[in-house]
Amino acid sequence: MEIEDIQAFVAVAEAGGLSPAAKRLGVSKSIVSRQIARLEKSLGARLLSRTTRGAALTEAGASFREHAVRITAEADAARDSVAPDGKVRGKLRVSAPLSFGATHFAPVLAELAVRFPDLEVHASYSDRHVDLVTEGFDAAIRLGMLEDTNLVARKIATFGGRLVASPAYLAKHGTPRTPADLNAHVAVNRTNDTWPLKHGDEEITIHPRARFTADNGAALVPGVLAGLGIALLPDFLIEDHIASGALVALLPDYPMPQAGVYVVRPPGGSASCKVRALIEILAERFSTCTVPAFDTGSGKAPAKQRVDDAEHEQRAEDVLVPARQPER
Repeated sequence: MEIEDIQAFVAVAEAGGLSPAAKRLGVSKSIVSRQIARLEKSLGARLLSRTTRGAALTEAGASFREHAVRITAEADAARDSVAPDGKVRGKLRVSAPLSFGATHFAPVLAELAVRFPDLEVHASYSDRHVDLVTEGFDAAIRLGMLEDTNLVARKIATFGGRLVASPAYLAKHGTPRTPADLNAHVAVNRTNDTWPLKHGDEEITIHPRARFTADNGAALVPGVLAGLGIALLPDFLIEDHIASGALVALLPDYPMPQAGVYVVRPPGGSASCKVRALIEILAERFSTCTVPAFDTGSGKAPAKQRVDDAEHEQRAEDVLVPARQPER
């Protein structure tokens, strides 16, 4: 029984098929098929049942998977334990949000590649939902609020957001003084988003009437600058415009609830050397970050952002709560 065959089986079980598993492993589908066949022959049991949608675990496969996950995790940990210091190697596939990723995370990933010459960094910048397992990503950088699920997350930093509008819009339509006044205004908003506002310990949800929508936070900024309505946006997209006077912050006692910057990875064992290297360089960069939008202080996180002080990791969903997504 070869460890590579067990790793291939785990990849197929997690990805749900030979093709996505092959993509995750960086090999051809035929190689994965041969590895599975060799493992089944060695065990004398059928582990997978091929279906039109991919591959499903048999009863024997489901039982063996529990042991296989532990075996592969231990193998990875053993390999990491004897790896020379600084020898982070292999291919790191990471997903990052489009708007903030290209401007703030891309330089950090470039620095990571410089720091570890044997590491290949493959970054994908998109605001769409990315399935880490099926699409073969080692990790993803997520912005916003997280819910509990089976992915593992490390919190890197926090950021806030505010309601804003242009001076021209306010001159024409008036300035809202209370959250209830927002019902009389039009919004520049992410598609189908609601606005969560925090007032002390109370959280208020606004259902804005959107005139200008987009599926990307940065794409909303030109609309609010043009006077098309009021927007709720993260600070890192609007601070420069507020400082210049191009935008006016509204309802200062009703900010957006504090959100987080997270690195999430698939479940199973400890993080690999390359993912740990990614987490460490992001924490290093943003712990000394001078961007006012980010706060890496030790203030208490909201309930949905629980962080284990011992491990600095939590089980978390890779999809942000839709009503709380200032950026993704």
